[in-house]
Amino acid sequence: MRAPSPASTLALALVSSIALSGCLARTALDVVTAPVKVAGKAVDVATTSQSEADENRGREIRRREEKLGKLERKYDKQIEECREGDDAACDEAQATYAEMQEILPTVPVEPEDD
Repeated sequence: MRAPSPASTLALALVSSIALSGCLARTALDVVTAPVKVAGKAVDVATTSQSEADENRGREIRRREEKLGKLERKYDKQIEECREGDDAACDEAQATYAEMQEILPTVPVEPEDD
């Protein structure tokens, strides 16, 4: 095997140094921009967009409406049993009515059609 010529060694060293300087510059840029990228992602995770907030509010309202509907059905059944003379059903109906009154102010009222 023949030893490399000084010119090819110099050319290889020159090309290597240029290539390595590009890698070092890119690495330095990555190190400098990494905290900014991490902070940006943290802000994205920590904040809620308006559409996400609207979706979450809608889900919560629907959940309350469903719970209120279940309580109304339960209350109607308890009132019917109360009218038939079941004293325990009367007590349960009062408790259910009180629970409905707690939820009712948190459910928005549908506008009436004119």
